[in-house]
Amino acid sequence: MKISYKGLWKLLIDKEINKRDIGKIANISSSTITKLAKGESVNLDILVRICTALKCPLHEIVELVPDKDKNE
Repeated sequence: MKISYKGLWKLLIDKEINKRDIGKIANISSSTITKLAKGESVNLDILVRICTALKCPLHEIVELVPDKDKNE
């Protein structure tokens, strides 16, 4: 399985918030924003801080998607 933060990026666009701003609002580092942008794993605490800042549930910003290269 792979992590997707597409929901987060869509929500930020809808709320007219850029990556730098969500970093400041949710008190997360630019390196963590970079990890999110690359679809890498981050600590659950980070996701909770983002959800708190955006007033949204976790499932709106992150989802697990199957790997495309596996035939299961």
